[in-house]
Amino acid sequence: MATINVNDISLYYDQLGEGEPLLLLHGLGSDGRSWEYQIEPCAKQYRVIVVDVRGHGRSAKPPGPYSVPQFASDIFALLDQLQVDQFHLAGLSMGGMIGFQMAVDQPERCKSLTIVNSGPELVPRSFREKWMIMQRRLILNLFSMDKIGAMIGGRLFPEPHQAEYKKKFIQQMSENDPQAYRATTNALIGWSVSDKLDRIQCPILIVSGDMDYTPVAFKEAYQRQLPTSRLHVIENSRHATPIDQPEAFNTAVLNFLNTLT
Repeated sequence: MATINVNDISLYYDQLGEGEPLLLLHGLGSDGRSWEYQIEPCAKQYRVIVVDVRGHGRSAKPPGPYSVPQFASDIFALLDQLQVDQFHLAGLSMGGMIGFQMAVDQPERCKSLTIVNSGPELVPRSFREKWMIMQRRLILNLFSMDKIGAMIGGRLFPEPHQAEYKKKFIQQMSENDPQAYRATTNALIGWSVSDKLDRIQCPILIVSGDMDYTPVAFKEAYQRQLPTSRLHVIENSRHATPIDQPEAFNTAVLNFLNTLT
């Protein structure tokens, strides 16, 4: 566990294991702890690097505005200081968006992408999507981080046996700086690299929970623009697939990575 100074801020990171680097990027309002069920299994074969993105966890939370290219720049600077040239990347939700940004910014460095319940844009197009964004902005302005965590946690982990997952998620959400959380949310809305996907040449695994916020059809649509990609749907899973179905998720990811070596 350590912090490193990049782009005039401090980023918190941890690493475990040896082998080819595998970078794990968390979702909005979370941090590196969300990969707790992946770090040790993956570290048996890879040098796992877990980062708290700007504005999250134990990394610096400077005033906004933030942007997805900025998040990508931060992480590239971290990897440069760690002397990591090429790497595999797995990103959940926001982490998948940052992964797409990194893959179009410096495609020669990405050995593979695993995109989990995410996509190459967050541009509301339908009435339903626009309404969801309006709801999210309203919630940000009206409620505390505790309350927001409880509302989101209830959607992520609604089953009785998931009570401990929900409790951990709410605790992590409550630790967020409201200004940083708002700046990150604003950075994601309207972001897109859909017009640059032809830059990506590495193998891509797209993972979707069968009950994710965004339907499997959304992933199928952008998968068709990515000739090197494959789609894997995990059953009985919502948005936090690495947590609610860790064994199925780990098996899918490690099987994918093992085909590349």
